[in-house]
Amino acid sequence: MSRLKLLQIALFAFGVVFCLVYPLAIIWPSGWTWHDGPPSASHYFMMIVGIYATLGIFLIRASRDPISHRSLIEFTIWSSVVHALIMAVQSYSPGAHMGHMLGDVPALLFVAAVLAWLTYSHAATNDG
Repeated sequence: MSRLKLLQIALFAFGVVFCLVYPLAIIWPSGWTWHDGPPSASHYFMMIVGIYATLGIFLIRASRDPISHRSLIEFTIWSSVVHALIMAVQSYSPGAHMGHMLGDVPALLFVAAVLAWLTYSHAATNDG
């Protein structure tokens, strides 16, 4: 299977997962939310849900033609790295949830690593 096809699959799969941030927070709150109570109890968290659901829809759309959506893919890579690093540092602050070091922090780094490998290795080898 070509790296381009794998990139298309990864974009679609990650897009779906990004659309499922809210249900993930219900299933495993300590790994996905930064507040006590249900996910809807935090205005901040609901904003994050909206942003990631929107990004998820655009990643699904980008999966049809990744080459034309490289800037969106690069945004997803780098914003995921930055978001994960900030959360990793914040998870060590008093009262923070260490579950993030097993939940959303590695998940975001995984998304970034997979998309970077498939995007940049495809560009270098052009085996699509």
